[in-house]
Amino acid sequence: MARSINKLNAITARNLTKPGLHADGRGLYLNVEKSGAKSWRYIFKHARRRRELGLGSYPTVSLAEARSRAEELNQRRSEGECPTSYRVVETDDTEQPTTFGEFATDYVDLQKAGWKNLKHRQQWRNSLETYCGPIWDKSISDVDLEDLQTILRPIWLDKHETASRVRGRIERVLDAARLKGLRTGENPAAWRGNLALLLPKVRKGPKRHQPSMPYQDAPEFISRLRSNDGLASRALELTIHTATRTSEVLHARWDEFDLDVAVWTIPAERMKAGRAHRVPLSEQVIALIEALPRQNAYLFPGAKPDKPLSNMSMLQVLRRMGLGRYTVHGFRSSFRDWAADVAEVPREIAEAALAHQVGSEVERAYRRGDALEQRRDLMRKWSKFVV
Repeated sequence: MARSINKLNAITARNLTKPGLHADGRGLYLNVEKSGAKSWRYIFKHARRRRELGLGSYPTVSLAEARSRAEELNQRRSEGECPTSYRVVETDDTEQPTTFGEFATDYVDLQKAGWKNLKHRQQWRNSLETYCGPIWDKSISDVDLEDLQTILRPIWLDKHETASRVRGRIERVLDAARLKGLRTGENPAAWRGNLALLLPKVRKGPKRHQPSMPYQDAPEFISRLRSNDGLASRALELTIHTATRTSEVLHARWDEFDLDVAVWTIPAERMKAGRAHRVPLSEQVIALIEALPRQNAYLFPGAKPDKPLSNMSMLQVLRRMGLGRYTVHGFRSSFRDWAADVAEVPREIAEAALAHQVGSEVERAYRRGDALEQRRDLMRKWSKFVV
């Protein structure tokens, strides 16, 4: 049986920390020192003696280059030569080409400050590391259309949303590299007139909406919910009354609430649109908040110190009540349907209550107010309806 080759990839080579030799195959090993320093070794037998040859330090010598050097030595051995006299000379004055992986890592580190949350930053990094293995150690100037097809074709149909995001992120990295003078020519990750002509068209199914409870059933549900103990039930109750999002409620802090004026101000960094949102509080909501125990900075603290309840906590309440077919986010749709069918408020008021942006950018620039008092009347009627 043939020995396995190419056991390592760019990401595992970078992340290896365990001291010792890590085989790639065909005599090539990555040696990790206790200090964390890494270097390439070529190990073989000649005249029944084990011999070891250094091929350069990592990452100065990339995985692809180390494999090339090892293959050259294998060729010399196949010709009967003992390559122990071979020496790799590394000179500091030789400028190494910037690899895609190096530039992509620097790009993410530079851009992440402008991304709104840690999850988004991690998704960027993880998607590139997971799917860009074929080009991670390749000079960024040499990444071409064939590389993009190699990366995208295996996941284009089965993981289309992920593949689309990966393509877009590679396109941005390569555009940045061109502006830095590291690339020339067209971007091989571009969609229009490029990959759109080479990758199969994916038919979009009907848009899936979050399963929502009919608003007619909300009063009975709230009655059942109020009989439940536990912070998760109270968090769900607040979510329904205020028509807010799961994360906005779970990360709510006491200092965001001004009960004297009955307003909850959610800061911009926690809002999907990146703008602060004022939520008018009904009498029912104020009573709910005043009855909560004040344990730390969060209204709904979790089991871990200084952490809120988990994102799954409210969904688990629904499941325990036999209503797992609905989602927490779906109650926003319940509210929106009620606002249209029963409250009959103007569309822009209902949308503003959901913190949705309405109208063009120019219209929003002239409309400075947030219709707080009009929304206050709407939310008062909603709370009265559901209880």
